[in-house]
Amino acid sequence: MKKSVCFGLGGSRFAKRMSERAPMVDGCVFCDIARRTPTSTTSLLYADDKVVAFRDINPSAFRHYLIIPIEHISTVKSLQRTEDDYQLVSHMVKVGKDLLNRDAPNSEEHRFGFHQPPFNSVDHLHLHCLALPFVPRPDVPIADFWH
Repeated sequence: MKKSVCFGLGGSRFAKRMSERAPMVDGCVFCDIARRTPTSTTSLLYADDKVVAFRDINPSAFRHYLIIPIEHISTVKSLQRTEDDYQLVSHMVKVGKDLLNRDAPNSEEHRFGFHQPPFNSVDHLHLHCLALPFVPRPDVPIADFWH
């Protein structure tokens, strides 16, 4: 039986921050990926009208994917206690689980989570989806993990 662990949301307060939500933000690398702008060369693993998924450029597990909303939402703290945001996050987790089950069917543990400011590297909401084991060896080229 697969074990799923979610992290990053516990105990945080969800504040309504409409200024941190926009269809697209100029200069946001994840907005470029989500909108498939000509400057983005990122290969998508999944896309629909709400989210896109792609490989993390610096994977820390056997499989490490990011799921991002197409709408620019700055951080997990920008989420609101609304049905729409609950459905968005649930959909992000479902997409991540489906991809990991497809690409790493023998992994016994999955981890899902968001970074909270100031620990987020990109100010665009992104769900990390990892199929363990973790990959502690930084000397192995990234391409070796995707065979």
